[in-house]
Amino acid sequence: MWKATDGASTDPIGGPSVVTIGVFDGVHRGHQEVVSAVHARAAASGATPVAITFDPHPVAVLAPDKAPARLTTLERRVRLLRDHGAEEVRVLAFSAEMSAWSPQEFIDRVIVDQTHCQELIVGENFRFGRRAAGTVGTLREAGRHAGFSVDGWSLAGDGQVFSSTRARQAIAEGDLPTAASILGRPHEVSGIVSRGDQRGRELGFPTANVPVDESYAVPPDGVYAGRLVRAGGERLPAAISIGTNPTFEGVAGRRVESYVLDRDDLELYGEAVRVELVERLRAMVAFDSVDALVLQMEADVTATRRVLD
Repeated sequence: MWKATDGASTDPIGGPSVVTIGVFDGVHRGHQEVVSAVHARAAASGATPVAITFDPHPVAVLAPDKAPARLTTLERRVRLLRDHGAEEVRVLAFSAEMSAWSPQEFIDRVIVDQTHCQELIVGENFRFGRRAAGTVGTLREAGRHAGFSVDGWSLAGDGQVFSSTRARQAIAEGDLPTAASILGRPHEVSGIVSRGDQRGRELGFPTANVPVDESYAVPPDGVYAGRLVRAGGERLPAAISIGTNPTFEGVAGRRVESYVLDRDDLELYGEAVRVELVERLRAMVAFDSVDALVLQMEADVTATRRVLD
């Protein structure tokens, strides 16, 4: 039932806990408020704050052609949930079999048997169980018999509800500031730095190349101001290109190419990195000459400094 992630235990929670459950894709500001509330209430009663999430996304199992673009990797989602206050993060391995559980079976097998839950906090629109028949009301009724209370939490935020759907839409439109206002941080693309054609190095702009996983939310092709974040947390200002390099007749597959400002000494091949995307600078263009491309790249670096400053 549980996926082991980042060394986390898959044993039942040993003592009283305050629990939240959700997909938490992106761990946006609404999610963060819920997890922070779980942490605060657990601290007040000496309980363990627990977040339970699903992987893969339930829609990816039930209707794969309608699966939403993912906002983070699973590992990043778990890290963010912990950063915002969940001491224990458990990942339910969602499957067609699990989707057939009745709401009561889900409550018994996940909440009652596994968490020793004394309080459950979920988004007010949380649905679960076969045909999404379970609601906050279902949880409250079950909690009266099982000994836990239920709080349905509003995700209303900046005049609109904070939602992963809104974040995906903003990213798809290249509107990174709006996405950041929903997520509470810049949107990121994660991956392993691979060896490219090294043309950027020849032009004086060496780049760290990350292939695009099209199952994740990636903004339109273009040039962006942002940062490259290394595994140890070092955040480096970068001018970032997303696309297929049309000036040189393209490459197979889209990629994210990050030029770290003023650095030509970095050896990043094989390193897991995150690329923070702060603001879109321009669309992707095929230039008539290498000189024209270099001039534009210099302008992109200047624009990147302005945005990040």
